[in-house]
Amino acid sequence: MRCLILFAIAAALAAQAPETKSGNAPSGNAQHGQKIFADYGCYQCHGREAQGGLGTGAPKLGPRPIVWAAFTRYVRQPTGQMPPYTSKVVSDQDLADIYAFLQSRVAPPPAKSIPLLNN
Repeated sequence: MRCLILFAIAAALAAQAPETKSGNAPSGNAQHGQKIFADYGCYQCHGREAQGGLGTGAPKLGPRPIVWAAFTRYVRQPTGQMPPYTSKVVSDQDLADIYAFLQSRVAPPPAKSIPLLNN
């Protein structure tokens, strides 16, 4: 719950921050981002599909991640229990690739569309 509140604060701060020149996240390679997401152990807290971790309290990151500016700020200078990933650890391009991976996640189907859940 604490992480969710912190991400909400980061998103609110990002709304006041300037975006990249194009107004969006820089181009990234989702396939490479998925590999980096696994290599850096992000999945250990956030789940393999970035769905969030019930046991860890880590928030869901995909399929619609927070805005790029908030994401970058939080990864570089987290306020919760997540360790900081400075540009010395994760390059700006690798971070863009991770963000592309998060954006590429497919939303799960609505519960109403799953017959077993409607019995």
